[in-house]
Amino acid sequence: MRVTTLMMYQQNMRGITDSQSTWMKYGEQMSTGLRVNRPSDDPIAASQAVVLSQAQAQTAQFASARSFATQRISQEENTLSQVTTAIQSAQEKIVYAGNGTLSDDDRASLATDLQGIRDQLLNLANSQDGNGRYMFAGYSTDTAPFAADGTYGGGTTNVEQQVDSSRTMVIGHTGDKIFNSITSNAVKEPNGDDSETNLFAMLDSAIKALNTPVADNEADQATAQAAIDKTNRGLRNSLNNVLTVRAEVGTQLNELDKLDALGDDRKLSQTQQMSDLVNVDWNETISNYTMQQAALQASYKTFSDMQGMSLFQLNK
Repeated sequence: MRVTTLMMYQQNMRGITDSQSTWMKYGEQMSTGLRVNRPSDDPIAASQAVVLSQAQAQTAQFASARSFATQRISQEENTLSQVTTAIQSAQEKIVYAGNGTLSDDDRASLATDLQGIRDQLLNLANSQDGNGRYMFAGYSTDTAPFAADGTYGGGTTNVEQQVDSSRTMVIGHTGDKIFNSITSNAVKEPNGDDSETNLFAMLDSAIKALNTPVADNEADQATAQAAIDKTNRGLRNSLNNVLTVRAEVGTQLNELDKLDALGDDRKLSQTQQMSDLVNVDWNETISNYTMQQAALQASYKTFSDMQGMSLFQLNK
């Protein structure tokens, strides 16, 4: 094989170019902090990083979903806490209304108090979140779920949110399940009939009875007392139902906390995996950069020394 001066020149140039390319590659890694800046740097690691980045995006989406769910459920719990207090206040008024020595004026005053509590409960039933959406309307969030007479016109499906890869939970109960429902073990009427389920109908019945003068009419007194007693039983059942929903809400908030902890652990693990795949090993990279720089400088020196030489000089 013939060796020419041109061949020697080209071989040295290739060596310098390759050495310079490697040196610049280490420099880029130091600049970006990444070992894999393009798929060609490490095809296997690059493909694994794509899959892992998708998993990271999903983890972030579920974290955001849990944050929204926690906010929504916390608002519901706060509202139901106020509903509980209002029902308990109504119970106190109803118990007092059962006092047979009250005058018609006293009864009318209690009716006014109960009307105020009813108005408060209706306002709570039509509560809106920070975005102006009705909390207890199901998916029909643009329309108030309860009319002035207490009838429900909202959606019948609870609002649900996927909060993890295999977990979907209720983040918004419909108003009919709170204000127009009782538990399966609710106290029945003395004759065996089911209790009234609508909270507003219960209060309306008592308010009407208290606003009706009874004076010394025993028949009217008995009718009014029966209405008061029925409302008392109904409020007890309604309160138990609200407390049951609150227990479910509290359980969900506790579960969200645990899912957040698991999500944080998953995020940390994925971050470490991604770092292992694409991030630089600083000690190794700096060492390689320094050695390659020295090798490149040596190549420059060698090439410079050989520029003035030819095969004729080598053969002397």
